[in-house]
Amino acid sequence: MLLITQLTAKTKKQNRMKKEISRKEAKEQIDIFFGKEKFSEKEVKKIKTLAMKFNIKLSEYRKKFCKKCLTKLNGKIRIGRNYKTVECGHCRYRNRFKMN
Repeated sequence: MLLITQLTAKTKKQNRMKKEISRKEAKEQIDIFFGKEKFSEKEVKKIKTLAMKFNIKLSEYRKKFCKKCLTKLNGKIRIGRNYKTVECGHCRYRNRFKMN
């Protein structure tokens, strides 16, 4: 029992030793990421968690990926009176964005 608690204590220490980044550095990482042409679902998920951790709004970047499957958004675009609807080409989910 003592050995197990020692192992878990070591892993907790290792997790705390990760490099902490500032809010400004996190914002720069998000800007660089969405500047890329291609990105995967896992990468988008990591960027979303980074933004949530530092309370950074994705605003316009949010419109670049599907809300459901997190792939790059490309598909049918429909424009109504108040909403722009983009149907995901991968999962067929309809992403709605309010138009100003």
